[in-house]
This record gives sequence, C-alpha cells and structure tokens, in this order.
Amino acid sequence: MLGMLLFAVCLVLAMLVLIALPKLPGPARGAAVLLALVLVVGGFLLGSVRYVGSNEVGIVTKQAFGSQLTDGKIIAVDGEMGVQATVLAPGWHFGYVPGIYSVHNVDLTEIKPDEVGLIEASDGEPLNDGQLFAPEFKHDEFQKMLDARHFLTVGNGKKGKQTSVLTPGKYRLNTELFKIRPVKQTEVLQGEVAVLKANFGTSPTHVVRGVAGALEPGQDGTSLPEDKLLKLAKPGEMGIQAEPLPPGKYPLNTEAFTVIEVWTTQMIAQFTEAATGIAGPAQTGEPLRQMVQQSSKGSHDPVLEERAITVRTSDGFTFPVDVRIEYVIEPQNAAIVVAKLGDDDGARFRNALNSAVRAIFRNNAEGVRALDYVQQRSHQESQSLMALVGQMARFGVTVTAVRIGNVGDEKTLGALLKTQTDREIAKQEQLTFQEQQKAAEQKKNLARVTQESDEEKKLATAAYGVKIAEEAQKQKIVEAKAEAESTKIKAAAQSDAYRLIADQIGKSNAALIEILKIVGERNIQIAPRVMVTGDRGASGGTALIGTMLDTMVSKDEAEKAAAK
Repeated sequence: MLGMLLFAVCLVLAMLVLIALPKLPGPARGAAVLLALVLVVGGFLLGSVRYVGSNEVGIVTKQAFGSQLTDGKIIAVDGEMGVQATVLAPGWHFGYVPGIYSVHNVDLTEIKPDEVGLIEASDGEPLNDGQLFAPEFKHDEFQKMLDARHFLTVGNGKKGKQTSVLTPGKYRLNTELFKIRPVKQTEVLQGEVAVLKANFGTSPTHVVRGVAGALEPGQDGTSLPEDKLLKLAKPGEMGIQAEPLPPGKYPLNTEAFTVIEVWTTQMIAQFTEAATGIAGPAQTGEPLRQMVQQSSKGSHDPVLEERAITVRTSDGFTFPVDVRIEYVIEPQNAAIVVAKLGDDDGARFRNALNSAVRAIFRNNAEGVRALDYVQQRSHQESQSLMALVGQMARFGVTVTAVRIGNVGDEKTLGALLKTQTDREIAKQEQLTFQEQQKAAEQKKNLARVTQESDEEKKLATAAYGVKIAEEAQKQKIVEAKAEAESTKIKAAAQSDAYRLIADQIGKSNAALIEILKIVGERNIQIAPRVMVTGDRGASGGTALIGTMLDTMVSKDEAEKAAAK
C-alpha cells in the first residue's frame, strides 16, 4: 500500500509539473519536463517496493503481461496472470510494479497447542476415483508439500481435502492455495481406545480369520466367500483400521478419519425388573454412551441397564430372572467389535448382547424344573457363562462373569416357594425328631456303657485284689522259708560256736556264759525263792548258780557218755 501511495503521489506531482509547463519560461520548460520524467520514474520505482513483516507472508497477484490460466487452475506457477504460487518472505521486495502486480500481506497461519489444522487445497491434481481425501504427505516431504510451487509441480499435490494436518506451530503458507481450519486434537481417555475408520486409501487386505479363539462361521475363514470375510485396514487402506489408538492425544484429521471410542474397562449389563422403563436410543434420541454414563454415575464400572429376562421351565412356570453380565472388550479386539457391531454403545451392539443373553437363559431354563432352577443358581450361572462366552467371542467381546440375582417373585413363584418352604419345614421337624431319637438312644447307650464301665472297674479291682493276695501269700511263704533257712543256718553256726567254746573253756564254762548272756539280754530276775543263809549270807546265790551249772555239766557228760 505504501508503494502504491508513493507512486500515486509522484504521478500527481508529475502531472502538476506538466500542467504548469506552458506558464514557465522557455529555458525552464526543459527542466520541468526532466523533473516530471524523474517523478514518474521515481514513483514507478517507489511503487514497486513491497515490505513484508516478520509475522506476515506476501501474497502476489499478477494483473497484466501474462497468459491466462487454463484447465481450471487457480494458482499460477509459470508467470500466468492470477495469484502466484510463490509468496514473499519477510523483508523488502522490489520490482512489483503497480498495475502489473498487487501484493497483500496476511498473517502467518498459527495452530495452537491443543489444535490441529485441517488442510484443503483449492488447486492441484484431481483426486483419484472413489477418494474423498488426498493421500497423506510423506513425513520427509511434509514441509516441501506446504510450498505452493512444489505442491503444484513436482509434488503432484491433489486438489481438495488433505489427509495430512498441521500440528501446533506457525506456518508461512499461501493462503490462496491452502485453506486451514483449526480443530481440537483427538484425545483418547484412560479406559478407552480409539478405533479409526479411514475414509481414504486402497481396499483393505487384512483378513480376520478368528476372533478371541472363535473361528468365523464355517470354522475356516478361507472357505467363506470373499464378500463374507471380515477385513480390516492397514495404514493407507480405506476402512476400519486393525490397530486402535491407546489413551493419549493425537493430531488426527477428524474428517479423513472417523474416530470411534470403545471402552476397554470392565463393563456391566444388568437385566432387571427395575430397568423395564428404560428406553433405547432409538426411542429417546439420546446417545447410549451418555445414557450409560448417567446410569453408572458414581459407579466404578459403566453399567448398561436392560429389562429382566423372562424364562419358562419344563414344569410350566414362567418367571423373571435378574441377571448381571460382566464383559470387557480387549484393545486388540476393539476393531473387530466395531467392524461387526459398530460402536460399543450403539443399537447393533446392544441388540447382539440382548439376543444372546436372553436366548441362552431361556434355552437353559427349558430343561429344568422351577425349583431346580431356583436351587441350582450356581449351575445356571456357569452353564450360561460357557454358552455366552462362545456366542460373544464371535464379535470380539470377552464375557468374564454371569451373576443371577432375584429369581421370580411372589406373583410367579409365590405358591411354589411356599409349598417348598412348608415341605422344608416338615423335613426339618422330622430331622429334629430323628435327632432327638438319636440323642435319647445315645443317652441310653451312654448309661449302659457307663454301668458296664463301672462293673468292669469293680471286676478289675477284685482281680487286682486276688492277684495282690496271691502275691502276698507267695511273699509270706518265701519269707517263711527264708526265715527257716536263716534259723537253721544260725543254729548250725551257733552250735559250731558252742562247740568251739566248749572245747576251749569247757562245757560248764560255756554253759555258764550262755546263761549269763540270756539273763542279761532278757533281763531275767534270778533271785532265788528259797533263801539259804549261813554265816556267810552272800554265798547263797553263788551256791545256787553253782548247783545249776553242776547239774547241767553232769547232764552233758552223761549224754556224751551215753553217746559213746
């Protein structure tokens, strides 16, 4: 703008000089013409100067002296008239003559830290058939592709929406070629993965032959018709991408990729009477994910509420069953779930889960009686779990648990349960009577055993007494024999002793010694009953003892003589 203003000022001054030329004296006219010429040339030179600021980019438009653009092109790359591909960098630029070129400055394109810039090119090669987005720029050519001249020439850039995006930062772009629209970055929250559906690229080639251990129908994926095979896309291919994105922020083109969030945390589906009034998304128009988040507010696991399941048993009872299904979508199976059922909170997913759960529980109930169903809850849980695992594995859903809550109600099973209760009470009373009988019998047996034990104790005591008496008798006999033997030995020893004493001192003296010993040991009184007195009264005792000794000695000698 400044150059054009200077050019206009110089032209006006030159015209004023030329207008005043007739009034000037002859010699001054030549100088005036020269001045006018200088003003025109100076204005021309000043008008061709352009300045671009440091945070700006200069967009050049050629207005004259060039060929026309052809084939619907908008940006000129070979000097044609129109918007030029080359832009002006910051600084002073010369040669952009007014009337031939116009230059207008625009701000640099800025992408904020939490945004990405979606790119749409207004010129370039036409998109390939069936494509809505241009192929993604190669990583090492990204900056070159942002150069309008390179994009429109050797880069073979495609016209229309680009798959590549601008990440946060500032860019010097030709805004006449590249239209930029900032959008928020894609954020995948914890407990989720993002399955991408690419809206560009070639046909998918990744064939899924088994899901979580369950083969596709026919048990052999290769035997299915081509249009029945489940195919997932690899990078650069159109369709559902096989590899989901884990939690984080990603600079995705949300127009080139459809982002489908899938929960990978523990999920719960409750089939209860209390949920009878909950409407599906088709009835309310409210997204099911939002409904689930509201219903599970304050709960650790997202909960999907469904109506209770009504079953009919083999004996004709029909009653509702409250069921809790716990399942999870593993990250590696998220793309399969989306390919087969769509979003994990969509109607297709919900219908598939509903159909499988209700069919399995109804089929299991058909083969049992109502009371057995009530009493064998754990068996029904395990049986339903096995069937449901196989059924949902085909869709990439891993069922981890099946819980049965309330079975029936007063209206459907009240009479049956009362009959069963009365029967159980009668059984319990009968068992109580039987236990009392057993207790009485045990008490009787205990008394008998106790009495027998006492009698056995008495018998044992008597037997021990007899044994003790026998042993005591034996002891006395032994002691008597020992005493007799001892006496015999003592007598023999004493006889030998007497004999030796008698041989040494004589029999009279030996006898006297024994008598005195006996008298001393037994404290025998030997005072005579007849006192013999005389003149020497003290000799009476001596006479008595002597008489006794003489008698004993005489008797002894007589016995010996007789023995000879």
